[in-house]
Amino acid sequence: MSANAAGRPRYVAIITDGNGRWAQRRGLPTLAGHEAGADNVKARLRDAVELGIEELTIYSFSTENWRRPRDEVEGLMRMFRERIDRETPELDAEGVRMRFIGRREGLDPDLVERMEWAERVTRDNRRITLFVAFNYGGRAEILDAARRYEGGGEEAFRKLLYAPEMHDPDLLIRTSGERRISNYLLWQIAYSELVFRDELWPDFDRAAFEACLEEYASRQRRFGARI
Repeated sequence: MSANAAGRPRYVAIITDGNGRWAQRRGLPTLAGHEAGADNVKARLRDAVELGIEELTIYSFSTENWRRPRDEVEGLMRMFRERIDRETPELDAEGVRMRFIGRREGLDPDLVERMEWAERVTRDNRRITLFVAFNYGGRAEILDAARRYEGGGEEAFRKLLYAPEMHDPDLLIRTSGERRISNYLLWQIAYSELVFRDELWPDFDRAAFEACLEEYASRQRRFGARI
């Protein structure tokens, strides 16, 4: 894109932060917050289609999240399996292509099989691509690529990332009031515009989403050049 007003983003990534705090404030179990957050992912995915976004990348579970309480991690894994089983046919019917990025080694083989099934079922869809970062860390992705890198420059390196077909996000959104990247898409967001919102993720509605897109559109993207 030229060094002028950014326009509407086509590729958006979100750090969906705040599920646990959302549940805590309502006196609910932590997993209830994760369920509400997963529901919100689906709602904002549908908004993304209507708003002309071609790729939406969601931070679902990081390599650091294994440090959380065991019952929370086990509940998340169970929820993730159930959601894949229940929602893949629905997303397929809506033209959503699903891709999971992250390390698959160490995950339950049954879960990996479900992830691969969802990718296989939806691989020909073109309406929007939903990238789900699961057991993902930006440093881990770069290290995994570096182990196989034999030279050739940036494009050769990019081909070794978890999803080389993913475009660099135009816009990265983080909810919950935090102002950090948290090891997310470190290679891909080198020139992404960043927008931070105070809403906890389950409260991040369409109006908040559109406000982020409007803020992006008001910015100038120079990519190191000078206007």
